[in-house]
Amino acid sequence: MDSSELVAILEQLERDKGIDKEILVQAVEAAVASAARKIWTVDREEDIKVSLDLKTGKLTAYAGEHEIRSSEFGRIAAQTAKQVVIQKIREAEKDVIFDEYQNRVGQIISGSVYRFEKGNIIVDLGKTEAIMPRKEQSSKEEFRQGDRIRVFVLDVLKEARGPQIVLSRANPNFIRRLFELEVPEIYEGIVEIKAIARTVGERTKIGVYSKDEKVDCVGACVGMRGARVKNIVSELHGEKIDIVRYSDDIKEYIQASLSPAELSQIQIDYEDKKANLIVAEDQLPLAIGKRGQNVRLASQLVGWELNIFTADQWQKQQEDAMDEEDSEMTSEEEIDKESKEEEESASDALSELEGASDKMKEILKEYGFDSLEKISNAGLKDLTQIKGLGTIKAEKLIKEAKGLLNR
Repeated sequence: MDSSELVAILEQLERDKGIDKEILVQAVEAAVASAARKIWTVDREEDIKVSLDLKTGKLTAYAGEHEIRSSEFGRIAAQTAKQVVIQKIREAEKDVIFDEYQNRVGQIISGSVYRFEKGNIIVDLGKTEAIMPRKEQSSKEEFRQGDRIRVFVLDVLKEARGPQIVLSRANPNFIRRLFELEVPEIYEGIVEIKAIARTVGERTKIGVYSKDEKVDCVGACVGMRGARVKNIVSELHGEKIDIVRYSDDIKEYIQASLSPAELSQIQIDYEDKKANLIVAEDQLPLAIGKRGQNVRLASQLVGWELNIFTADQWQKQQEDAMDEEDSEMTSEEEIDKESKEEEESASDALSELEGASDKMKEILKEYGFDSLEKISNAGLKDLTQIKGLGTIKAEKLIKEAKGLLNR
């Protein structure tokens, strides 16, 4: 690398890679100085400085105030400068790639399947490679090496070896972007996607709403003869798409989300966001769907808990609930009755105690002496703690209680 070539390369890097030429010059000078110190013996206190003349491209080295003149300097300078330039090019390319794909997070891009690595798919994007982890793939889709593939940019991570671009075809927002690409009304903001619920590879429900009364949101998404939605289904390798008309009326929205099943009755619990749905016997399989998929996706779409019953099942549940309520009421009544009986029993237990006034009997019960047995077994110390009950009176009560028990 001659002098003029070095300057030309630095200028080209500034133009093509966007690296400030001043930063490149400083990097070259520092690297050459470091390399020179390893070869030449100089005083520890002397600092080796290298200067690059941008007009001539000549590199000059100084140890302190003295210029180093050596036949080896030109070779060292050329090799080191070349290494620095290569390193800076690599760093710049990494930064450019990171910035480019960081700005494309949330978008759909195209690439080709490059290789498979422990279940992950490595995608060639042209300038760089990206990874689609197994969890971001659809189990119903199969790709071969060299296949063109459209993917959703999920994230871009900055790592030491370079940016790692994470792709997805399983993320619900992949569906959102596909509809934006296929449906101009969505891209323009006339039709809005309110919610998406997805079982990857099997079925997706998408709730849509039109801001313009003249535009049918469902018709816009389906397209002429179903062309628009067919293109999306084809891209998803046959995954079914249900387009649901959004409504502020939760009953209408729930009914639409469970289509084609027809609901006979909807009971709403606004506070807990729950809905009990009663359907005819022949509508039950449609409403629930294969392995419960239809009701599960509808529940995710509207954000409510949906419980489906036939008329007979609903009636039985209501009867069971009433029986349980009656049982609880009976139990409470029995507990109240037992409590009253215990109180009356405790009151009767001391009724024969003539040595105590009615007021004293109440006080004794408050202190836990609510039976003749407890009074007869009590010590004088225990009874005399009660205000108004002295030793003599306490002895009489204990004696009387024992006498009544021994009758």
